[in-house]
Formats: sequence, C-alpha cells, structure tokens
Amino acid sequence: MARWEPNARERLERAALELFVERGYDTTTAAEIAERAGLAKSSFFRHFSDKREVLFGGQDVLNRLFADAITAAPAEATPIEALGAGLEALAAVFNAERHGWARQRQAIVTSHDDLRERELLKMAALTGSMADALRERGVPDPAASLAAELGCLALRNAYTRWVDPSNNQGFATLARQSLHDLKTATTALT
Repeated sequence: MARWEPNARERLERAALELFVERGYDTTTAAEIAERAGLAKSSFFRHFSDKREVLFGGQDVLNRLFADAITAAPAEATPIEALGAGLEALAAVFNAERHGWARQRQAIVTSHDDLRERELLKMAALTGSMADALRERGVPDPAASLAAELGCLALRNAYTRWVDPSNNQGFATLARQSLHDLKTATTALT
C-alpha cells in the first residue's frame, strides 16, 4: 500500500460507516475499516484515536465554526441572535451532501450507550465553546451560560429533526425554526 493516499480521512469515515451498517458497530474493528478504505491499520490511527472517533471526527472544527460565527455576529445582536448566527454557520457542515451519512451515523449513535455518552460529552464541549464566545461578546454570566444551554437545545432539536428520515428540509431552516420555537417557549414562561 502507498504511504500516502488522498482523502484518507474521508475514505476511512465512509468505510467505517459502511461496515457499521453491514456488520454492526460492535463487531467492526479498526483494522477492517482500514482494509475497506484501502489503507494500512496504522493510517487509521493517524486520523482517529479509536473507532468511536470516526463518528465524532471534526468536533473541533464544529466548535470553532460555531464560536467564530457567534463572535462575528453584529455588535447589536442579542445573545440569542448571536447563537442564531452560529446555528446558521453550521448549515455549511450539515448540508445535503452529508445528509445521508449523518442519518446513518445518528442511527448507529442512538443504538449504543457508549456512543450516546460520547455525543453528550461532545455537546457539553460545544456548549462550553458557545458560552465562551458569548462571554467574548461581553455577555456576563450567568446569562452567557444559560444562553449557551439554550443554543445547545436548539442545535440538538434542529439536528434531530434534520436526520429524521421523514424530513426534507435543510438544516438552516430547521435551526431557525428551533430557535424561534425556543424563543416562543421562553417568552410563554414569563
């Protein structure tokens, strides 16, 4: 096998998802994923620490994208509007090209306790990034932390709706709806 192959990370992700669907997550090994991708086992571990990370790769990029959009929102934007800018930015990642992959990934994640736990940890890190970005905008605590939690709820709701097999709407539309629903719900509570 060649020492370097283009798109190795993407090939590994695609191979892993295929194998997880065909054989099941629990019975698929990193070596099998690498073999399916046409790469050496060592190539797998250059890109991922373990097979779980194949399903959660890109978390740092996602955190940065969301946080950058929050901090770049207009100065007059409210914390919720800044979170809306972050949600809109995620539409670049949660796009039509990745939709089928995301649906399969979510089905695998929801069927395994350790993967659901990993997803919760990743969401907690994302919530922390949102809160930090809001603090950078001058939003004090506890408002920054509370708004970040609300942003996380809107994100989870939009993502869950987006990967639903019956859905035919884009992520950006669903994110706007989720944020609107959240604002409506919090207004009704006052």
